[in-house]
Amino acid sequence: MKIQTLTAAAVGAALSVSVAGYAMAASTPAIDDSQATMLAANDASREAEHAMEEAGDAVSDGWITTKVKSVLLVEDATPGMQIEVETKDGVVSLSGTVATEAEKEAAIAKAKGIKGVREVAADGLKAAD
Repeated sequence: MKIQTLTAAAVGAALSVSVAGYAMAASTPAIDDSQATMLAANDASREAEHAMEEAGDAVSDGWITTKVKSVLLVEDATPGMQIEVETKDGVVSLSGTVATEAEKEAAIAKAKGIKGVREVAADGLKAAD
């Protein structure tokens, strides 16, 4: 929900700045319509970028979780369906049960290889053998 709220705020800010920027630029006689549109687009872009930076942590954790899970599902060496993945502040937590210690180590290595991962906690990931 936090991501949706932040995204909605970013879009709303971008749209309001875009309209305000266009109105200001359009009321200046020395600026033609194409320049007014460029000014408004630049303002909107800066506002949207700022809002997305503020939302970056939440987006990053969700992106990391999705990326780790997808890598675990695609790789033959890791049973992705049996591994739970959670991410908080760039720290990935792996839990579940895998068949071998090699599968556990492969899952940890794959998670560590994802951009944005600061640390991998695998205390909850157990090997059956």
